[in-house]
Amino acid sequence: MNHNTYIYIAVMVIITYAIRVLPLTLIRGQIKNRFLQSFLYYVPYVTLAVMTFPAIVNATQSPVAGAAALLVGIVLAWLGAGLFPVAVSCCVVVFVLELILPVW
Repeated sequence: MNHNTYIYIAVMVIITYAIRVLPLTLIRGQIKNRFLQSFLYYVPYVTLAVMTFPAIVNATQSPVAGAAALLVGIVLAWLGAGLFPVAVSCCVVVFVLELILPVW
């Protein structure tokens, strides 16, 4: 590795450390702003959704099968089905649609 690589790694370490330490040191009291509280409440859910939804659609051979499985999973979860029935149903939808639809 050349000299610049070590500089890049050091800068990444400093930035990553600062992102995790600065909120702990700067915000000591309870957050009273309702907008900020609601924003921080939904950050983990939004992050999970942003990472999961593209993976669901792109994990299949056909994006249509992934999108259909996503819709079936959302509907079943909305209706109160558990995690296992939702997962099995989504797998069945992808399997059937990939047998029927041609690969694009």
